[in-house]
Amino acid sequence: MTVHASEATVLDQEIRTVLDSLNTHFPRVEEMSAQEARAAVAARRLPVTNHNAVEQSEDFQIPGSGGPLPVRIYVPHDAEGQQLPVVIFLHGGGFVFCDIDSHDAFCRELSRGANVIVLSVGYRLAPEHKAPAAAEDAWTALVWASENADRIGGDRERILVAGDSAGGNLAAVACMIATERGGPHVAGQILLYPVIDPSCSTSSFERFGTGFFNTAEAMLWYWQQYLPDWSLPIPEHHVAPLRAPDHSELPPAIVVTAGLDPLGDEGIYYAETLAAAGVPVIHRRYPDLFHGFATILSLRAADSARDLLFRDIKALLSQAHLVRK
Repeated sequence: MTVHASEATVLDQEIRTVLDSLNTHFPRVEEMSAQEARAAVAARRLPVTNHNAVEQSEDFQIPGSGGPLPVRIYVPHDAEGQQLPVVIFLHGGGFVFCDIDSHDAFCRELSRGANVIVLSVGYRLAPEHKAPAAAEDAWTALVWASENADRIGGDRERILVAGDSAGGNLAAVACMIATERGGPHVAGQILLYPVIDPSCSTSSFERFGTGFFNTAEAMLWYWQQYLPDWSLPIPEHHVAPLRAPDHSELPPAIVVTAGLDPLGDEGIYYAETLAAAGVPVIHRRYPDLFHGFATILSLRAADSARDLLFRDIKALLSQAHLVRK
């Protein structure tokens, strides 16, 4: 898409306006309890206006190690008679808040734009459920989707795992768990400005830790809620995927990072680590956008990034189809 100078100025102004609003009005969750943070964030939720983006959606539960696991499935238009790819989607929210409903509009656009079945997962939240409970829920949903692909009209050879922010962490870890446990097969991973490592010490944390919506203080608080009791036998990379001893067997990745984001550097490092291990990687970096942009559907400045994401997903799935069929 060609953006002319006058239009670029308008988009720059839009980004500044949205950031100003978020910086002013988004709750200071690091000063709250988890329950207070969930209520404050949920109170800001906007009505979903794109219900017609998909043919249907359905809520149900699947068996999980921590009890019934809520999921919502989205089926695009004109899917009847096809075996479509399936995207397991893990929502962001610092491991603490947000849910299936908070990301409903984005999942509808993802299903429509990439022509995929989306299975959105209501995984267990911290601090009530420490790491790696949420990642285990992600893997459980992956197993269920693989075993029930025919039932939902999906193609078990073309299953992707996706997530934004904390959900990007869970998507990355779910792929590792699947590799370690011998399946299911994952055709690709989609990591949108993912949370990668609890050290919170990169240059981007210093440069963009305040004033750009997602703050360094909030990130430290999220990790405090989620980090496990390390006295238990928990693999470190099931919490911090950058620390895995080997990344070479992981599925192809689409990694999206934002320039105005304290998480920007760790997303770049993870994309580089995957590529160095021989994993096919598409890394899309948006230097003028901020954390969370992809799921803000009203943000015009992110329209082309979302469109490119959907095209990248289709391209990745096309390659997966050629290799596995």
